[in-house]
Amino acid sequence: MILLDFWASPFGMRVRIALAEKGVKYEYKEQDLRNKSPLLLQMNPIKKQIPVLVHNGKPVCESLIEVQYVDEVWKDKAPLLPSHPYERAQARFWADYVDKKVYDAGKRIWTKKGEEQETAKKDLIECFKVLEGELGEKPYFGGDSFGYVDISLIPFYTWFHAYESCGHFSIEAECPKLIAWAKRCMQKESVSKSLADAEKVTGFVVEMKKKFGIE
Repeated sequence: MILLDFWASPFGMRVRIALAEKGVKYEYKEQDLRNKSPLLLQMNPIKKQIPVLVHNGKPVCESLIEVQYVDEVWKDKAPLLPSHPYERAQARFWADYVDKKVYDAGKRIWTKKGEEQETAKKDLIECFKVLEGELGEKPYFGGDSFGYVDISLIPFYTWFHAYESCGHFSIEAECPKLIAWAKRCMQKESVSKSLADAEKVTGFVVEMKKKFGIE
């Protein structure tokens, strides 16, 4: 089992958490995204992106698909997706929502300026309020147990500091319930050991902004 990944990728963090939840041992291979390795290009020739999970020499691409794959292969321990078909469909819906909405708005906060950045901040807070509504009073999105939707969203928590630093706002002030959920998730060793350091991520974002002249 090999994971081709980049340390700051929230998508890679999803797979790391899933593997940790299942207790699966794997070899981590850090990738230079500006100088992609022959192995990465061989294993993901279509998109040429991380993360790629290589199991018995065969690649599985796209983080949410990889999490589902891990759940299906190691189904006897720590189920990540609900057993009921409707609940599984709902979990996939919300994970897709995170993929399309949270990632996009968060990226625009640190890659845009002025009015575009303000719009991105509003969009992100709106997404988080929708997710807070879905969470309700449950400890986790799936209920009492940590699962698929939690795995899809919690890696972005390590990027919150960067979003706040770039956009000059407080996520906790707007969405306290979401932050309480994130802190609950961080109490799990599978999460805390799989997520990158928030300060380090912010430093990475600052360097990227300088590189692309976004200051």
